[in-house]
Amino acid sequence: MNSGRLEAFSDGVIAIIITIMVLDLKVPTGSDFETLKPLIFKFLSYIMSFIYVAIYWNNHHHLFQAIEKVNGKTLWSNLMLLFFLSLIPFTSAWMGENDFDKNPVALYGFNLLMCALAWTVLSRVSIQLEGKNSKIGQAMENQTKEIISTVLYISGIVLSFFFPVISVSLYFIVALMWLIPDKRIEKKLL
Repeated sequence: MNSGRLEAFSDGVIAIIITIMVLDLKVPTGSDFETLKPLIFKFLSYIMSFIYVAIYWNNHHHLFQAIEKVNGKTLWSNLMLLFFLSLIPFTSAWMGENDFDKNPVALYGFNLLMCALAWTVLSRVSIQLEGKNSKIGQAMENQTKEIISTVLYISGIVLSFFFPVISVSLYFIVALMWLIPDKRIEKKLL
């Protein structure tokens, strides 16, 4: 199978995820800037979550530019990734609604960790199908960023029960690490 339908479906799901997140931002009553103050945590949560969804969309695009075929395992691992991404609007809204309190921050971190693990599964399934010597196999050989991300997510989840703001900072650091598209794949495609 080629990846066209999978990419189109994934793009649609990701577009819906972003739409759901922005719809959670309710316009306050009043026209002065003070009425926006209660929305600060919601807006910060939205910004970080938008960045995460955009990173996954971007890297998903690069991944499927590098692979030539998909199979049932690819489809199911992609659905697993989309499942965890689809929970981001909920965990993001809960975290923002509760001003980055410990339990919502922990659940948000767990959601991010599960997205990362689902991405790893999708990547490995793709490499298994394409072969270790394929473009994607060679591009994804170095897993340093993935390991650092996982350590920061787990640290953030644990720290959220004591210092939730530090946890959110760790999640943001991971987002910054991945903000620039994964050059490993781009280099192999050129």
